[in-house]
Amino acid sequence: MDKIESFKVDHTKISKGMYISRIDGDIVTYDIRMVKPNMPPFLENAGIHSFEHLFATFMRNSEYSKNIVYVGPMGCRTGFYLLVRGLSHKAALKLTKKAMNYIANFSGDLPGCSQAECGNYLEHDLNKAKKYAEDMSLVLKNWSVEELNYTK
Repeated sequence: MDKIESFKVDHTKISKGMYISRIDGDIVTYDIRMVKPNMPPFLENAGIHSFEHLFATFMRNSEYSKNIVYVGPMGCRTGFYLLVRGLSHKAALKLTKKAMNYIANFSGDLPGCSQAECGNYLEHDLNKAKKYAEDMSLVLKNWSVEELNYTK
């Protein structure tokens, strides 16, 4: 089998940040790296789960909702993938920054967190999700479009 694109990136050179992972036609996949690969502690499942609910809800309710293809966690628990269509890199970065601020400052009931709405509604940690977002807000605060490319 051919090696997939994400395995061709040297993970020893990736730091926290937002990167263009790949471009497939009109779909851009962004790597939102929240912890340095292979350097524990990794993101915890309950925190990732709550973060995902907030991140996906924010993105799919934003002014660019029709451009959002997918928002989801990486299996390695080091970050999230964001897939968009018809959105400039500048707009995707700005929207991601807004999402991090939204999550970091979120209060209220976690969206989609009932037994009827979620397949694992008991495993959530809103405080952890907010800490992850607060950290990423600081990481991305001055992040520019020019920094979206992986260091080679």
